[in-house]
Amino acid sequence: MPDKARLRDTLQRAEAELRENILPFWINHTVDRERGGFFGEITNDLVVRKDAPRGALLTSRILWTYSAAYRRYQNTAYLAIADWAFKDLIQRFWDEEYGGLFWMVGVDGTLLRPGKQIYGQAFGIYALAEYYAATGCEEALQRAQAIFQAMERHSYDPAHRGYYEAFARDWGVATDMRLSAVDLNEMKSMNTHLHVMEAFTNLLRVWPDALLRARQAELIDVMMTHVINPETAQMILFFNEAWEARSRHISYGHDIEASWLLVESTGVLGDPVLDARAKALSVRMAHAVYEQGLDPDGGIVYERGPEGLTDSTKQWWPQAEAAVGFLNAYQLSGESQFLDAALGSWAFIETHLVDREHGEWLRYVERDLTRPLGSGENNAKVSFWKCPYHNGRACMELTERLRKLIETF
Repeated sequence: MPDKARLRDTLQRAEAELRENILPFWINHTVDRERGGFFGEITNDLVVRKDAPRGALLTSRILWTYSAAYRRYQNTAYLAIADWAFKDLIQRFWDEEYGGLFWMVGVDGTLLRPGKQIYGQAFGIYALAEYYAATGCEEALQRAQAIFQAMERHSYDPAHRGYYEAFARDWGVATDMRLSAVDLNEMKSMNTHLHVMEAFTNLLRVWPDALLRARQAELIDVMMTHVINPETAQMILFFNEAWEARSRHISYGHDIEASWLLVESTGVLGDPVLDARAKALSVRMAHAVYEQGLDPDGGIVYERGPEGLTDSTKQWWPQAEAAVGFLNAYQLSGESQFLDAALGSWAFIETHLVDREHGEWLRYVERDLTRPLGSGENNAKVSFWKCPYHNGRACMELTERLRKLIETF
């Protein structure tokens, strides 16, 4: 029998972390009142880089976070940030000529990367659906529907299923498919399909469209057939058009994140056979991360290649996803090591990543637990990629799941 007092304590600490640290930080430090939107980069010690470019990804993730927080707590301060983010997403990033969301703009609105990354479109859908759920704003739902329809017209692969990675601004062919310099220039990726699946899950909750439902079922099958290696229960990162693997690296954060998002995604379809298949695979994925990626200190390392670890840092977002993913695995399997791992992940976060001096979480610590030095995006508290979505969502998931778990005892 789990320690009920420990579960209750973790629940209270996760909720306090969300409401007393994460959510106030982004309200107090990141809103650009002069130019609109949000600052593109802030250092760990809260120096604002005012010339940093702006990304639709960061705005979308802020929009999702504060919409979700408002739905749960009905705090008007959260609604105000959600409204601000919605306005920023539409005014700064919506392509009125060709549809969809730009990837990156300058602080003055100059189009720096106007192409259509499907990863970015997915987060737009995810956030707009949540904002609609929180506010009933019809425009938000219509914009989410429009992105889905644009993806269907331009990105869907009828021959091999799934979605192509990226397009030019006018939805023409893109020569460079990469999200960032560290990615491979391939036609399809795990990362994009994981988050398209996540986005479709949220959109189905507010718009039970028949085509969307069919695409979600198909996408889940693609994930379980092609993306997740059936032998290892680990995801392949990059593919060509026909789903032939183009990478042999393992991303432990993505694996543990996918393990619980997969179950969320089948849950909206109401198919008991598909749901059972996803749950069994979810537990296998958690086992693989537990056995290969988890250190004795409770943190998970970042990435492994064929020759061994390629990145042993302990980034903020994999730890957040591990806390949820391991707890999900415990809820599905009842295996006690998963509950210990989930609580250990939360303890690691509180001890090593929560910034007690400046607020929010550090981006990462080294494997020896030293904090990063220097400046730049890799050491930023806020950046193109550093956002409140992973840790904010983890706190919400933990509080909801732990509350349900406690009620069963």
